[in-house]
Amino acid sequence: MLIVNPNVTADHTVRLDLLVPGSVIRTGSGAMTLGGKGVNVARVARRYGHQATVCSFVPQADAEFLALLAAREGADLVGVPVPGNARGATILIESSGRVTVLNEPGPQVSTVDWEALVAFVAGRTGSARSLVCAGSLPPGSPADAYASLVTVARAAGLWSVVDTSGEALRQVLSARPDVVSPNLQEAEALVLGTAGEVVEPSGPDIVGRATAAAEGLVAAGARAAIVSAGSHGAALCGAGVLLWCESPAVSVVNPIGAGDALVGGLVHALEAGRDVADAAAFAIAVASASCEDPLAGGIDPVRVDELVAHLRPVPATPTHFLGAPPS
Repeated sequence: MLIVNPNVTADHTVRLDLLVPGSVIRTGSGAMTLGGKGVNVARVARRYGHQATVCSFVPQADAEFLALLAAREGADLVGVPVPGNARGATILIESSGRVTVLNEPGPQVSTVDWEALVAFVAGRTGSARSLVCAGSLPPGSPADAYASLVTVARAAGLWSVVDTSGEALRQVLSARPDVVSPNLQEAEALVLGTAGEVVEPSGPDIVGRATAAAEGLVAAGARAAIVSAGSHGAALCGAGVLLWCESPAVSVVNPIGAGDALVGGLVHALEAGRDVADAAAFAIAVASASCEDPLAGGIDPVRVDELVAHLRPVPATPTHFLGAPPS
């Protein structure tokens, strides 16, 4: 599995009783880990025996530190050197379960840097079956960066799975990726022009909204779309099916990375030859199991098997979405 995570991060996860802005807060010990959506996908892939290579820009000021974080967990992190510092992410988890995430922008890159990364990835497709593009783009990136990588995947005969948002998601749809996997807020921002980003979605008719968003993404160019709605479940549109799968109840320890774990589970299942409905249910079980692990993207395959045995995707009601993303 080849994973492109161009804006790799150093994650600092801190647990505390209550976040009170403007005050001095004493917390428990923090944990520093390699971070980024693609890094979380790779954690799932490794648990299922895949060789998961994460390709990224590697900011030279923090190259040694990133290599150390990767080595601690046996991650394969390679890429194109660029000037500057790595992106930092601070994850604050309160005892109530509420999560606040502070994401830095990442290093400044250029079109030339991207050309080098695309060429780097193209040179590594020979041993892979899937290409996953995951996460935000660092400052200076061309908006069609992931679209270029989907073209590389298709030329090499690889599955292409993209988990991103905003203009990068809009641009990649024209390249017709095999699967896109945004969360509900990211999908609605594209197909409806809404704004906002939260860890857990809320509001009326989550099932109908996720279904409509998945249909909208397919109408805009994706061959298939799976739209995750946090603890509620996920909608799948594509390959002649329209499904909703409710998430199982779990004891949440850390919800960060659940959407990334979903992508890792989906790609593993597709590579194993499961049909798209079974792959979606398996992916939701993986995402749910990851919420019980303190490490983003961490899973116990035995727990996944326990959860997936009780999942039953059901046909969703078509919304007959005929629109296109707002320009």
